[in-house]
Amino acid sequence: MKDRSVECNPLGEPTVLSEAEIEAVGLKSHVSPPSICTKIKKIRCSCSLAKSLLFKYIPILRWLPRYPVTEWLLGDIISGFSVGIMHLPQGLAYALLAGLPPVVGLYTAFYPVLIYFFFGTSRHISVGEQRMLEQETLSGPFAVISVMIGSVTDSLEPTGKFMEMVEVNGTNITLVNETRRDAARVELVTSLTFLVGIFQIALGLLQFGFVATYLSEPLVRGYTTAASIQVLISQLKYVFGVPVEEYSGPLSLIYTFVEICARLPQTSVGTLVTALIAMVFILLVKILNDKLGKKLPIPIPVELLTIILSTVIFSFANLDRFGISSVGDIPSGMRPPKAPNVNYFESVVGNAFAIAMVGYVICISLGKTFALKHGYSVDSNQELIALGLSNFVSSFFQCYSISCSMSRSLVQESTGGNSQVAGMVSCIILLVTILKIGELFRELPKAILAAIIIVNLKGMFKQFNDICSLWRSNFGDLLIWLVTFVATILLNLDMGLGVAVAFSLIMVILRTQTPHYSMLGQVSKTGIYKDIAEYHKAEEIPGVKIFHSSATVYFANADMYAEAIKKKCGMNVDRLIEKKKKALKKQHKKDKKEAKKAKKIASNTKQASGSGINNIAFVEIDMETNIQEPGGDQKGCDTIMTEPNGSVKDRGPPVNLQPQSSCTPTLESLGLEKPPFHSLILDFSSVNFVDTVCIKTLKNIFKDFREIEVDVYLAGCHDSIITQLEKGNFFSETITKHHLFASVHDAVTYISMIHAENVLQMNTVSSHTFLFIQLETILLDDHTWTYA
Repeated sequence: MKDRSVECNPLGEPTVLSEAEIEAVGLKSHVSPPSICTKIKKIRCSCSLAKSLLFKYIPILRWLPRYPVTEWLLGDIISGFSVGIMHLPQGLAYALLAGLPPVVGLYTAFYPVLIYFFFGTSRHISVGEQRMLEQETLSGPFAVISVMIGSVTDSLEPTGKFMEMVEVNGTNITLVNETRRDAARVELVTSLTFLVGIFQIALGLLQFGFVATYLSEPLVRGYTTAASIQVLISQLKYVFGVPVEEYSGPLSLIYTFVEICARLPQTSVGTLVTALIAMVFILLVKILNDKLGKKLPIPIPVELLTIILSTVIFSFANLDRFGISSVGDIPSGMRPPKAPNVNYFESVVGNAFAIAMVGYVICISLGKTFALKHGYSVDSNQELIALGLSNFVSSFFQCYSISCSMSRSLVQESTGGNSQVAGMVSCIILLVTILKIGELFRELPKAILAAIIIVNLKGMFKQFNDICSLWRSNFGDLLIWLVTFVATILLNLDMGLGVAVAFSLIMVILRTQTPHYSMLGQVSKTGIYKDIAEYHKAEEIPGVKIFHSSATVYFANADMYAEAIKKKCGMNVDRLIEKKKKALKKQHKKDKKEAKKAKKIASNTKQASGSGINNIAFVEIDMETNIQEPGGDQKGCDTIMTEPNGSVKDRGPPVNLQPQSSCTPTLESLGLEKPPFHSLILDFSSVNFVDTVCIKTLKNIFKDFREIEVDVYLAGCHDSIITQLEKGNFFSETITKHHLFASVHDAVTYISMIHAENVLQMNTVSSHTFLFIQLETILLDDHTWTYA
């Protein structure tokens, strides 16, 4: 494409500029990225750098000196007390869910919160043992971390591994050595928590906080819904009071449910009645909390009241004769730190990574929700580091992996909590419980803890409504939800998560491979272009096709992109190119035959005629053989004309009416039908990157449409795309930046202007050619009569 001067409107401003002209006018500078050596030289130790890093990785140094004591302290104390009394029953219940002694739940509610106080950036989330959501209007996480850990303990340290023969009243019976089992499981879980912390710290330091985006909302909701089913079935054995064998691996949930159903005739009536009464009581108080929520200063701590009442009743009423199992001994005091057992690392490394990712996704999503509501920011990478440190340090104190709790976070916010100080107050409440009060709950029935867990699943089961809403809104997200749910139910939590992530990525690839292709038209003489199939007022520009893809073009969909262009253009481009090649081959053979015939005639004429006749013969031969053979060099091909004296004169290069040289046979000269359009615009506004396959595909598109005399233009390319095209050697003598325009409207305006100029030039050339032919005929006739 030849260069043209920048056209201006009456105000002197440029109207339509190609990318080459924009770079010339805007004086674009090509800045090379800094080298590694340059980056290393910029890394220098200084006091300001050390201070900024210290404030970045230890946020308490930044916010605590500016803490507004008079405004926030009272609210944080009330909020911390409310959250602290919620931690006690939840810690006991979710330790049971993880297959661990209840006291481990109390430790997990204390140490991680203490560590997060120093390193966390969210002022409202409550970390610790993760529990499910209670509120109906908000969706969120529940005890998925606890149940994931429970599946690990059941598979690596099953109860059957600790069965021992014990003599009772002269009879040998098989019993579980709970002391050995609990010690082995605590050792396993601390090793798992240690690895979870390492993974989270490493990802945070490497600025990999973005990995959470690969767990989409439908995936997380489907996964947590399936995990709620896991929680429900795992607690049924405590509700019915029946012994159940522990299963692990695929279909373990199905096997457990079948065995519970088979053992229902052995149900302990006392245990079942206790669980049902507790469920009804907790459910009624929660309903009362919902109705009187705005009138109560803090929600009624129904779980705490339930465990206190049940403990008192079972301690003094001597109900052990009904076969109701209790939590047993809860040691008081703190345990000394102990290093994790490295022998477990190889067995739990996969589970550790899955737990690390799920816990972080839940925590950061909840933290950003509260940050957006209260007008502050949450550093996703620092949150990852804070969670990692909480897990890492806590693993030395017999804690299991933690995340945040939606219900406690909402209580912390609604009761006036403004900062992490509320978490510190809750730690003080738990410290007192661990040191003095915890041992009082040894008579607490396990059925009560199971009832607390099951009732709190109420909000999670409402996520089944996602199926209807996703069916109406997005079928692809519905497939992700269903596949995640089914895979988690059938394959267990760890493998189910892997399948869910893999299927989610496959859906992303499928969506980019099947984008929406459309032809655009101008809407009512404006600069707006819309799909002609959807907008009745969108009309195609005569002779111009505008193609748009809703997705980027890369190796996975480049071939489909090229095929869609040819299909949407309404013609078989490949077939037309094939016909042209056959016609050119036929024309080439014909030209060779005529050249030989003309050469033979010229030789015979030279022998039989004089010099005058020879001159006329040579002129006629030159006129007949002047057309260049197909496939020859087209450069320097000029149009000739005969002077009155019989000499041949060069008229210079022809007018550039098409991208092809005028010396190349056209479709019309070959007897082929021309395409109904002369220009094709590719809208690249939705493309965010190109790879080598895309660049090769674009080159082929330019080449194919040039063969059928159609100009191709790119519109809406971002600067990064142009840079990638330059690095990929896309531009050449035939494809220049004059083929690139900032918008579709600019490209249309330019094409309309150039086409109008070409039509005018073609009309002028046609009139000149007609006069030249008439004059040449007269001169030849006059020359013939003179010779005669």
